Amino acid sequence: MKFLLVFDFDHTIIDENSDTWIVKCAPERKLPNGLKNSYQPGHWTEYMGRVFVYLGDNGVKEDEMKRTMTTIPFTAGMIDLLGFIGENKELFDCIIVSDSNTVFIDWILKAADFHKVFDEVFTNPAAFSSTGYLTVQHFHAHHCAKCPKNLCKRKVLKEFLDKQLERGVSYTQIIYIGDGGNDLCPVMFLKKNDIAMPRQGYTLEKRISQLAQSLSPVQCSVLVWSSAVDIMSYLKLLIKE
Repeated sequence: MKFLLVFDFDHTIIDENSDTWIVKCAPERKLPNGLKNSYQPGHWTEYMGRVFVYLGDNGVKEDEMKRTMTTIPFTAGMIDLLGFIGENKELFDCIIVSDSNTVFIDWILKAADFHKVFDEVFTNPAAFSSTGYLTVQHFHAHHCAKCPKNLCKRKVLKEFLDKQLERGVSYTQIIYIGDGGNDLCPVMFLKKNDIAMPRQGYTLEKRISQLAQSLSPVQCSVLVWSSAVDIMSYLKLLIKE
């Protein structure tokens, strides 16, 4: 009996958007309007690339970025939840699928000593160039019309499950924990026995209830959470069963 926990990162594990939090490093903690207005829907990664160039041009160094990122608060109850999962790793495989980047997630998880809780992190690859600028790339290419150009979370989840099956690992239940519009695609991939856990008041919850109203509900069960303690309560029930 093994369960797979799939976490989004921004506004799910942490209570902020890591990409917008980095703006605290910018001069006067803000971006010039021209840069802010250069974002085009579906092309967030490219936009962040320009933000990182701006920060680099203004002399913002890696250590300052790291200090800033590790001050992001975790979502209410999340530290307890991750501690609980860490204590029960024999029952839970745990992955992150996020539109953030490897550098930010790595910094934040390691600073809080949670990196061992997660078996794999799927997110946009990032690295510092020889000139000290942070660069970010697309996670993969895909053909899903519903998702941003750089990342289809359904594709990531499906490929992970296929790879696990090849290793002889299958899951009693998949529990998907997220908040955003780009979490809907993988939630629609979940089966009847699985659970989607959208964060209360966020886009994913709204999208799921819109689908139910238009009589094309998701196949899986839906359990809304507002604190990660709600998620932990559910997991404790699972283990008791």
